[in-house]
Parts: sequence; structure tokens; C-alpha cells
Amino acid sequence: MLKLSGLPKVKRGDLPSPRAALFRLRKTVFGLEVDNGLLFKLLLYVVLVDIAYIYLNPLIYMVTTMVKNAADLMDPAVTWIPRTVYMGVLQEAWAKLDYPRAFLTSLALSGTIAILQTASCAVAGYAFARLNVPFKRFWFFCLLLTFIVPPQLTVLPKILVATKFGIFGSPIPFVLPAAFGLGLKGALFVIIYRQFFSTQPKELEEAAKMDGAGIFRVFYKVMLPLAKPAILVVFLFSFVWNWNDSYDPSVFMRGAEHLPLSVGITSMNESLKQEAELLGPSIYQDPIKMATAFLIILPTLVLYFFAQRWFVESVDRTGLVE
Repeated sequence: MLKLSGLPKVKRGDLPSPRAALFRLRKTVFGLEVDNGLLFKLLLYVVLVDIAYIYLNPLIYMVTTMVKNAADLMDPAVTWIPRTVYMGVLQEAWAKLDYPRAFLTSLALSGTIAILQTASCAVAGYAFARLNVPFKRFWFFCLLLTFIVPPQLTVLPKILVATKFGIFGSPIPFVLPAAFGLGLKGALFVIIYRQFFSTQPKELEEAAKMDGAGIFRVFYKVMLPLAKPAILVVFLFSFVWNWNDSYDPSVFMRGAEHLPLSVGITSMNESLKQEAELLGPSIYQDPIKMATAFLIILPTLVLYFFAQRWFVESVDRTGLVE
């Protein structure tokens, strides 16, 4: 008989019992807590992938369609991946938009409005959070009412006032209100600042006042440097919001020489409609529209790609998610 030597002897008590093995299996699959098990993580990833697909599907379809040539557009078998990459549609959209000039116009307008709203709304948010202003609750109630009033309701008075002062056809009618934090956007940004300043300890202000600092110095020297997360959130929200806004520029800048990119889709649709009436319908109409939309959102995608880490951290620190 062969003898097996050198192998450790296994006692009967060292073998895992069926109950212990079942417990380990349940611990791995379900976890000791609801959010620690393998099953919960699997379901979470399935939900996240589905949500990501819902948001990325239009963007991916846009990119793949605008680089197709005529043969791929006519072939129903080509849906996502084109056989050849055709850049002519993108070049045509670039030329029709006059992209460099329109990009600089959008950058100047969005940047100016974002800076003005970030500064003015910070002052208003600090006043609502810290100062004992007479009738403060009433004015804050009026601020909340701006969420109810649609912007289309006030556009006619704005047009009449802009025409009276001779500033119609310029960006002044929607740049000037940003300096005072007016409108739906301003109300939202004031609330963000108010939420942030309300969470700061009062001892900082009391210590500054004991050193002889006034209200303005306390704000600019003590509270505003602490509000960097709120400043970043408000600036990015305002910049992206105004970058994508096509309503105000199309109303107040009608007839202007330099138009922002957000108006490009409307002007491109009119241009393609005129070409279709003269030359007949073209198979490249939809790809040109998609290329136009891609060029408009490309700068904001790049901005979010580089600022997403600080943006998410700032949203968490401002208490916006609450």
C-alpha cells in the first residue's frame, strides 16, 4: 500500500460546517448591511450603466452621424459605426457658424454674465443669511416668487424698455440685469449662497468685529474667501446656463453683427431651409444640424471634463444636495 507522507492531518472539526458556509455565501451575496452585498452592487452598476446610456446615447448618435458619408447615410445597416470617417459635414458647419468669431462672442457674453452674477448674488446671499435687514423674510418671499414667474412674461416689458433707451439689438438688456442678480437664475444663485453662508460659524464674524472690522470688511475679508465652493458652483452654473441660452440673444440681439453660438442652430435651420427650397432636399441636412449642435456643446464638455472634480466637491460642500 502507498503511504501519503508529509500531508497535514485534517481534523473533522476543522472542516467548515454547512451553516458556516451558508453564512459566508449570504454575507458575500447580500452583505451584513444592505449596501455591502454583491447583489446590491450589481444592481447599482446596472442602474448607473442604464442612466449613463440614456444620457450618452444622443451624444454618441450625434457624433457618429455627423462623420458619415452619403453611402453610410443611405445604408440602413450602418447605424453606429461608419465605414469611413467623413469630416466634410463638420467643416461645413464650422464655416457656416463662423465658429471662431461666434465662439469668442459666446465666451465674452457668458463669462461677463457669470462674473457679474457670481459677485452680485454673493452679496445678496450674505445679506439674507447674516444681516438683520428690515422685512428680510418678505424680501426673501419675493425672491422665491421669481421661480413662479416665467421669463416669457417679462420679455415684452424688457423689449419696450430696451427700445426706449436705444439698447435693443445689443447684449446690454440681458447683461445689465446680471449685475443685480435679477431673474430666475439670480434667485437660484442667491439661495445657493444663502445656504452656504448660513452654515458658517458666527464666531468668525464676531472675532472680526471685535478687531474693528465693519460689515463690508467682514464679508470681503472673512466670509468671501471661505465661499470658494459656492463661488465655483455659481460660476459654472451661470456660465453653462448662459452659454446654452438661445432665447435672450435671439430676442435682444436680433440684427446684431456678432451672434453667440447658441443662436447658431436657429440660423442654421433657416439657412438649410432656404437651400432646400432652392436646390432641393439634401441627405446632409440632419448631419449638419448634429455637427452644429456638437460644436456648440463642445466647449462646455471640455470645461466640465477638467472641472468635474472641483464641481462635485463644491456642490457637496455648499449643501446644494440637501
